[in-house]
Amino acid sequence: MSKKILIVDDSPVARQLHAFIVKSAGFDIVESENGSDAYEKILSDSFDMIITDINMPKMDGFALCEQIRKNEQYQNTPIIIVSTESESSDKMKGLQAGANLYIVKPVKAEELVENIKMLLHD
Repeated sequence: MSKKILIVDDSPVARQLHAFIVKSAGFDIVESENGSDAYEKILSDSFDMIITDINMPKMDGFALCEQIRKNEQYQNTPIIIVSTESESSDKMKGLQAGANLYIVKPVKAEELVENIKMLLHD
């Protein structure tokens, strides 16, 4: 059974690009356009990993990471932040919020897939 990954980004282009990369690597994907919608999906489904942007309406990626980590079912689920924010303070904030990895956009397809496989031990 293939692993299911939730991809969260308010930019349809970025979300579809990441979904294409992840799906091409053999993973099942579910897309979400903001943190609030993503968290609703997390509560009603089961995911092996979450890939999220930071800057989104309704709930940003930092808040989403914090909410995910408060949920017992998702305390150990890998989270990758993929964002245009490249300051070290943003990276630190993302890791403190609960992300396992922080990647600055534009992401290289091979790098994303390698990191997904590493975090999922796949």
